[in-house]
Amino acid sequence: MRILHTSDWHVGKVLKGRSRISEQIAALHAVVQIAKAEQPDLIIVAGDLFDVAAPSPEATKVVTRALSALRATGAEVLAIAGNHDNGAALDALRSWADAAGIILRGRVSEHPADHIVTGTTKGGERWSCVALPFLSQRYAVRALEMFELTEAEAQATYADHLARLMSRLAAEAFTDPGAVNLLTAHLTVVGGTMGGGERDAHCILGYAVPSSVFPSNAHYVALGHLHRAQLLPGACPVRYSGSPIAVDFGEEENTPSVTIVEVTAQTSARARTVPLPAATPLRTLRGTLEDLAAQAEANNADDAWLRVYVAEPPRAGLREQVQELYPRALEIRVDPSVLPDAATRTARPQRTGRSAPQLFSDYLTHRGHEDPATKNLFERLYQEVSG
Repeated sequence: MRILHTSDWHVGKVLKGRSRISEQIAALHAVVQIAKAEQPDLIIVAGDLFDVAAPSPEATKVVTRALSALRATGAEVLAIAGNHDNGAALDALRSWADAAGIILRGRVSEHPADHIVTGTTKGGERWSCVALPFLSQRYAVRALEMFELTEAEAQATYADHLARLMSRLAAEAFTDPGAVNLLTAHLTVVGGTMGGGERDAHCILGYAVPSSVFPSNAHYVALGHLHRAQLLPGACPVRYSGSPIAVDFGEEENTPSVTIVEVTAQTSARARTVPLPAATPLRTLRGTLEDLAAQAEANNADDAWLRVYVAEPPRAGLREQVQELYPRALEIRVDPSVLPDAATRTARPQRTGRSAPQLFSDYLTHRGHEDPATKNLFERLYQEVSG
C-alpha cells in the first residue's frame, strides 16, 4: 500500500498584509503532480487546510479544488481539521465531500464509527484508519463521552484523554490482522521540532503529548501541526509531513515536501520525503544600515519576502530608509540587541513637576529611542496644540 501524507496547507495565510494565494496554489499544484507521478492508494491531509476559521471564498475554492484534483488521481483522499480550521464548517462541506468521494472529518463526533475509515486498495490490500481532528483541551473530556469514564478518568490530563481516546478507537478499528493500521491526528508530540510559524498556544504546555499516546499496533501515524517534516521515536512510526510552503518568517530553513509511505500488513512502513518546488523564499536580514546597504548592492534578496532587523537605535525615518533599500521587506524591526535591557528599563524617571516634552524625552530615553528629530517634532506638535 502506498500513502501520500501532507498537512498544514494554511490556504489563505496573509503574510504581514501580503496575500500569498498564488504561491499556495502553486504549492498545491506541485502536490497534485507528485500524486499523479507516485500513484498512491491513499492521500492523507492531516489538518490545517485553511489558515483561519472563517476562510475567504477564494481560499475555500482553492482547498476544494485541490482536494478534488487529488481525488482525480485515483487515490482515496482523507482530510481532517486542524487547530486553524473551523471543524463545524468543514463538517458542513461533508455532503459535497461525500459526493466527490472525499473523506472529510471536521469535529470529534460522539459516534466512534465516524472516526474509523476503512478501504481496500486496487491491489486488494485492506486498510483501516483512525481519523482524529484537532481536539482542544476544552472538548477533550466531551469527546470521551462516547465511552464510559470514571470520575478519576474524567479529571486526567489532556495527554491521558488523548491516549484513552486513541486506544478505544484503535481497539475497534484495528481488528483485522490482514489490514494496514493507520492513524492520523493534528497535535504536538513531545520532542518534535517546531517549524517556526505554528500557533504557540496549541503547541506547548498542556497540548504537548508523548508518543506513547499512539497505539503500538499502528503501522503508520500521519501527523499534522508542526511545519517541519520529521520522524519521531515511538512504538510505531510517527511522522510529520511538514507544510508544503514556508508559512511564516522563522521557517526559512524548512524544506517544503510531502511524505510517501509504503507499507503492508506484515512489514514496517518505509517513508521518504519528496521535496516540493520552492515558493517565494522568506529570508531574515540583520545588520546596521550600512551592512544592509552592502547586502542590497549584492542583489541577494531580490526574489524573497524579507524580515529585517536593523542593528541601530530607533529614530524617525529609519523604517523608510530600510524600505528604500528593500522594497520587499514586509517586516522591519529594531534589533533587540541595541535596545536597553530589562534591568535598565525597570527604573522609571520622576514625573512630578515635569513638562510634557520633558516627559516624552524621558520616555524615549527609557525605551532606547535617543532621537533628537523625534523629540523636536513632539515639541512642535505640543506647542501647536497647547497654544
